Amino acid sequence: MKVPLLDLKRQYRTIKPEIDQAIQKVLDNTMFIMGPEVKELEEKVAQYCGAKHGIGVASGTDALLLSLRALGVGPGDEVVTTTFSFFATAGVISRLGAKPVFVDIEPKTFNIDSRRLNDAITPKTKAIMPVHLYGQMADMDEIMEIAGKRGVPVVEDAAQAIGAEYKGKRAGQFGATGCFSFFPSKNLGAYGDGGFITTSDDNLAGLLRKLRVHGAQPKYFHSIIGYNSRLDTLQAAILIVKLKYLPEWHEARRLKADNYTRLLSGINQVTTPFVHPHNYHIYHQYTILAENRDGLKEHLKSREIGFDTYYPLPLHMQECYKELNYKPGSLPVSEKLARLAISLPVFPELTDQEQEYVAGAIREFYSR
Repeated sequence: MKVPLLDLKRQYRTIKPEIDQAIQKVLDNTMFIMGPEVKELEEKVAQYCGAKHGIGVASGTDALLLSLRALGVGPGDEVVTTTFSFFATAGVISRLGAKPVFVDIEPKTFNIDSRRLNDAITPKTKAIMPVHLYGQMADMDEIMEIAGKRGVPVVEDAAQAIGAEYKGKRAGQFGATGCFSFFPSKNLGAYGDGGFITTSDDNLAGLLRKLRVHGAQPKYFHSIIGYNSRLDTLQAAILIVKLKYLPEWHEARRLKADNYTRLLSGINQVTTPFVHPHNYHIYHQYTILAENRDGLKEHLKSREIGFDTYYPLPLHMQECYKELNYKPGSLPVSEKLARLAISLPVFPELTDQEQEYVAGAIREFYSR
């Protein structure tokens, strides 16, 4: 049996008539940039996330970049964030001339360890940027309390967490902004790049809308220097269709996750995902900790089972950040988990038989 890490063809087949019709409508009206579907999507996603405003942008990376820029982050500033994330989390800080200050993670959730935040904040700190990794939200009560006491805004990197909940509130409701990715592999994925920002601050929303169109308002009149970061109308049309299926897809992923956890129980060399009782985990990834991970990877490859390692090298250990002078062992939890984490196939259309095959292969490897 061959089991892919993700199979978007299966998803497309289930909604093909609606997707094709939505695309055709845009082709017919030819409003490819900032067409009416963009505004419709903005309203629907903002409502879904529980925010007042939604701003479609070109990518999840740009959502983070524009958010930090709108909050005034620039040269000489610091932004406190996690070291265990996709590179964009840190890259946007550096692109603005600011310095990322990396914090270690909780050993069970892979999310930023809020107990270590206070020590990372300095007079230069301009923002705190937690990441809701793999689809589970960070400890937002503690993060928001610390941010409030220190007078620092929070930007939620929710690229992997649209629809995830913390104590009944969805990602994107807590911070000054919430930043989402519509990369095709995400739970709500476009057919190309796309991103989204939520905010309930009227002034911030206006500034973000201006920043995404070269800083122009009205057109051709530029009070600030902005970016070209618009969400394509075609992508918005596709996402409008897919948004109505998102709750159903989340529940399917959660059932797949529960099934994996049951199938993998009793394998002492494997640690399955931990979920806080107050969290609604949407399982963008089902990530386990596995002893002899490299050996397991080779075994899964030999059985034609898809997998990936998110992330094999923490951000503070990346070569481009060597000037920050982090030493091996400085953020030990992240460094340890980077050697153990492996993500298994999890998507709504994954079959029980495929899951049994994946779990059986893992059990086979550790029983040798």
